[in-house]
Amino acid sequence: MSTLPRIGLMLGDMTGIGPEISAKLLASGRLKDVARIVVVGDSRVLDLGCRDAGVDHPDVELIDLGNVDPSTITRGEVSETSGRLTGETLKHMTEMAHRGELDGICFAPLNKAALHRGGWKYPDEHQMFAAFNQHEGFFGEMNVIEQFSTFRVTSHVALRKAVEMVTPERIESAIRLADTTLRANGKDSPRIGVAALNPHSGENGLFGDEEITIIRPMVEKMKAQGIACTGPVSSDVIFLKALKGEFDGVVMMYHDQGQIATKLLGFNKGVTVTAGLRTVYTTPAHGTAFDIVGQGRADTGALEQAVRIAARLSASRSRPA
Repeated sequence: MSTLPRIGLMLGDMTGIGPEISAKLLASGRLKDVARIVVVGDSRVLDLGCRDAGVDHPDVELIDLGNVDPSTITRGEVSETSGRLTGETLKHMTEMAHRGELDGICFAPLNKAALHRGGWKYPDEHQMFAAFNQHEGFFGEMNVIEQFSTFRVTSHVALRKAVEMVTPERIESAIRLADTTLRANGKDSPRIGVAALNPHSGENGLFGDEEITIIRPMVEKMKAQGIACTGPVSSDVIFLKALKGEFDGVVMMYHDQGQIATKLLGFNKGVTVTAGLRTVYTTPAHGTAFDIVGQGRADTGALEQAVRIAARLSASRSRPA
């Protein structure tokens, strides 16, 4: 019997490139030694992806929900119907994971606006997943590119509110989440850089004292507990240090502080992980790419990495401590 993790693959919002890249990747056979992949969705959407990709129907386990009729939904634009069905499929997959039928979930790109219009009234899919898992406490988005990964103290909130949310408790939670998740993703002794909040790390209090009163004390506390973290490091140099290999992960204080760096370095190659929940979720960091839908030229690189990371994270949970 195979010991590979059983990863559910959701084909993404069918109005975008998700079906194409899923079919193309599955047909390549490159993931046979990585995971037991189970496609969960509608066979008609997989057929659509095969036509877009110009590949034969892959030999893969399929749980056909029969819930999406591609002939009734316009592609290349935001669809309320497709968004609703995307959320329903992901909820179904989460329930499968809770029953032990899946070890992790990877999904091709979805569309946040479509989800919202379709009735899933969450700021983002991560909040939706937290609700699916009835999660209480800290969790966060992990962005993975080849050079390093990023984690957030605050995420999808107004910048004014984000500054108020930079607290010792959230910084501690973000550092611990970074250490735990990087270890699960294969880094035995992860090195974590912690970003400053203010310009030039506050210039010794001239531009703000959060580095002195909040961030540095928490970094020192975490170091004393055995987590290899450094900071606060000014945000205009921390990603240069990470790029040179000094850090495996960067904890940033607010959303765009790190997103600008990761998207500049790996827009079409990055992977997004919802870290800290009961269920493993991974997805390509890029979007639905409406401009190239149906053209057969979408790249599978980020989706392949997303499956590989889902497999590693899922396998780490089944290994004895």
